[in-house]
Amino acid sequence: MLTNFIDVGIVGTGSYLPKRIMTNKDMEQIVETSDEWIRTRTGIEERRVLEDELATSDMATEAARIALEDAKLSAEDIDLIIVGTCTPDMPFPATACIVQANLGAKKAAAFDVETACSGFLYALTIGEQFIKTGFYKNVLVIGAETLTRILDWKDRNTCVIFGDGAGAVVLQGVDKGYGILSSHLGADGANGGFLTQPAGGARMPATLETVENRLHTIQMDGSEVFKFAVRAMGKASMKVLEDSNLSLEDIDLLIPHQANVRIIDAAAKRLKLTDDKVYVNLNRVGNMSAASVPVALDEANKKGLIKKGDIVLLVAFGGGLTWGSSIMRWAKQ
Repeated sequence: MLTNFIDVGIVGTGSYLPKRIMTNKDMEQIVETSDEWIRTRTGIEERRVLEDELATSDMATEAARIALEDAKLSAEDIDLIIVGTCTPDMPFPATACIVQANLGAKKAAAFDVETACSGFLYALTIGEQFIKTGFYKNVLVIGAETLTRILDWKDRNTCVIFGDGAGAVVLQGVDKGYGILSSHLGADGANGGFLTQPAGGARMPATLETVENRLHTIQMDGSEVFKFAVRAMGKASMKVLEDSNLSLEDIDLLIPHQANVRIIDAAAKRLKLTDDKVYVNLNRVGNMSAASVPVALDEANKKGLIKKGDIVLLVAFGGGLTWGSSIMRWAKQ
């Protein structure tokens, strides 16, 4: 039995946001809503929308290139690419395989993970295992979404929330005691119906009727998802703290899934964190599902808000219903 595990940490980060910005004022021209209504209920002021000629793999590729540069690695150094997404370019091949071709990462294995907004945390935890056991040395983990392509632009409860973007990290073996200290994943499939995209799969293939009934778009019970999110984010955060023998006072920075400012505030309150210890970019980018956490992490890293040795907590919830958390002692200089 292998017991001499390798410590695994993030050694590079990158992100990509589309150039087009859609403000709340723009949303007022599309659906019956207002800037005040959106801001007070979600905290969102604007979001990014990907250009028509581009897709999820294009954003993922750009975020990956930046992360590789930050890690001082080439595409040829990568052993594995994992993409967390619920908006792949197509059902198959995997978006990760398209990214592999774009990067020229010829020796890398590649696959996708689909747990909606929890996708990056799931992918991160999977990637960690490959390095921890010595199977691979360098793993590229990406969260990327083009959610604006699956929105019902007549549903003001969903179309105002989501945006497009991609974030990436490079995982590698790090000094003992640094890197990921504990991770936690969970699911509650019995309540998966609260957040779905019903049509387009084997159960409900595309027909004229499914398109006319907008069943290829996000369907969400907002109040139920909100209640689940508050519970899941809090419990997942406390779980990794406990497993790492850390206390609330040890947290230097919380990077939560950027879904709703009230959910983020509830998580911060439970963890007794002041505003300066919680990174929020929701107002500028909206909810980018699997891309939310890695984009926020890259921004915090590039702004110098994280230094080597800091305790950083990542946490997210998503469709499934799913949740994930990871706590790490920052290994990157």
